[in-house]
Amino acid sequence: MPELSIREALNQAMAEEMRRDDRVFLMGEEVAFYNGAYKVSQGLLDQFGERRVLDTPITECGFAGVGIGAAMVGLRPIVEMMTFNFALQAMDQIVNNAAKMLLMSGGQFNIPIVFRGPNGAAHMLAAQHSQSFESFYAQVPGLKVVTYSTPRDAKGLLKSAIRDDNPVIFLESEMTYGQKGEVPEEEYLIPLGVGDVKRKGRDVTVIAWNKQVGTALKLAERIADEGVDAEVIDPRTLKPLDEELIFESVRKTNRCVIIEESFRYCGMGAEISDRIQRACFDDLDAPVERVTSLEIPMPYAQNLEHAVLPSVERAWEAVKKVCYL
Repeated sequence: MPELSIREALNQAMAEEMRRDDRVFLMGEEVAFYNGAYKVSQGLLDQFGERRVLDTPITECGFAGVGIGAAMVGLRPIVEMMTFNFALQAMDQIVNNAAKMLLMSGGQFNIPIVFRGPNGAAHMLAAQHSQSFESFYAQVPGLKVVTYSTPRDAKGLLKSAIRDDNPVIFLESEMTYGQKGEVPEEEYLIPLGVGDVKRKGRDVTVIAWNKQVGTALKLAERIADEGVDAEVIDPRTLKPLDEELIFESVRKTNRCVIIEESFRYCGMGAEISDRIQRACFDDLDAPVERVTSLEIPMPYAQNLEHAVLPSVERAWEAVKKVCYL
């Protein structure tokens, strides 16, 4: 099985879907002649031409609207946001048009569109370029919210998102585009709404997504030396959420820690924690603990950025609480 970077896996997913269905096209800032700000669209212009790989002006609200209109007339756009921080400019289009059009048209217009691009902190990009938006979009009826932690997942989930008849928010990460892993050569899909067990364990369930899965796996390695066996769950799709996978794990371990990069207040982890404590109340031996970014705008300095983001050390303190160590 070949090893690909996440960048290459995403590129393969788009190329395969564009070859399979001529209604699929890519648009966004610098996706064509520059091959993408992070080179995720490398070579797609040469393969598919200017009619299907389109450079847009620097106006997220404008090209998000063009994508939604294209979806309404039967095309299947992939709209790249150079970063989801810039997608704030397109919130009206995404929330008031993409998410609501199926209902408001009485079922006449599906919106098969994928909004994809990096989410969360990268490296020393400061407050306006380091925010995590998953809980923003997960609150909106009509949107699906998807992310990944491995190249295999990235490719399979993006292909499923492109084939979905609903608007999908597909959250990536600048920090993981170069991460490598095995990706099957044959055609495969990973269904939306299906999570994955990244590490089996018996003592505590650790739930994380995107690059915080890496934090969770490092945590599991560290605490194994302390005699604690952690099970790591990656939901992959945050909306709709694979509740049963999470509940099954919590009912086995009786303890849960959630690691997320967004803020604690109204974060995605709060929703997951609420569902766990309602469905698994009698199974829990301790309250669910959450490890999040600190609630301040992201500093520029590297040492302060590290202090703000979730860490193995802070996650270990949370594990100690739920395990009464």
